[in-house]
Amino acid sequence: MIAVDVDNLVRRYKKKNVFGKLKKEFTAVDNISFQIEKGELFGLLGPNGAGKTTTIKMLTTLLLPSEGSANIMGYDIVKDSKKIRNIINFTFGGDRGLYWRLTGRDNLRYFADLYNIPRDIADKRINEILKLISMDKRADERVENYSKGMKQRIHIGKALINDPKVIFLDEPTLGLDPVGAKDLRRIIRKLLELEKTVLLTTHYMFEADLLCKEIAVIKNGKIIANGKPDDLKKLVDNETVLEIEVFGINQERINQIRKLDFVNNLMVKTVEQSQIIQLYLKETENIINRIMDILRDVEVKEIKNRKPTLEDAYIKLVGGNNE
Repeated sequence: MIAVDVDNLVRRYKKKNVFGKLKKEFTAVDNISFQIEKGELFGLLGPNGAGKTTTIKMLTTLLLPSEGSANIMGYDIVKDSKKIRNIINFTFGGDRGLYWRLTGRDNLRYFADLYNIPRDIADKRINEILKLISMDKRADERVENYSKGMKQRIHIGKALINDPKVIFLDEPTLGLDPVGAKDLRRIIRKLLELEKTVLLTTHYMFEADLLCKEIAVIKNGKIIANGKPDDLKKLVDNETVLEIEVFGINQERINQIRKLDFVNNLMVKTVEQSQIIQLYLKETENIINRIMDILRDVEVKEIKNRKPTLEDAYIKLVGGNNE
């Protein structure tokens, strides 16, 4: 069964100048289409400003589409918006949306009241949710005393309070420490055991690879690729990734390496005081000497080959920071 069916969805914004006159029209979401099976965890990936959050806002009835259509569990997002709101929920990354001077339990009770859930049913459901998100032992403490990861768990709990069929999670692990993010990913997996359909956005490609059954990549408002994580990785199957960690490389040397005929793409990541040059190569034989000749006056800490990942496929699709 198809839980979410998006068909040529479009959202335009009209920008005005300081005098209130129409300056230009901006298309944030441009004719996108995809489907999510019931009980599936679907990833919507893309750079900042690609249209992910705008898409979620339309699917959760917070924004009207300019064109196209979408159905949630058979209900149209425009014609049946009230029905849809009863069977969906969502959470956005960040601290906003909770009442810090209330306890975690009281926050969930407050949102249960907004859905007119009878108190006896709400209390039972809240207890179940608190166990699911591993907050039952801290439920009666004020939210202001929670860590960021604990607040995000309460956000997930809030999104479950109306027992939704479809949940939208917009960057739920954003800014969390590794332990907190791991705990939240464990909770997200549990949602599938409850037969929830989940749409997830994230900038962490390993997270998408770990959690998502299907992925769509969006750039400049358009979906440019979709499929299973392993299908997307095949885009870089014929490449090798060479990582070179250096200290103090300048732009001229980077440009010299980029121009080498066996280099498909080059990325530079700054990690503390060093730079990691990622080279996407057509071939690997007899190349080290040519690269090291360019790096002859640069301090090189480590050189290693590795297999391409989903992140490498994503970079190939959307481009990256080619410093």
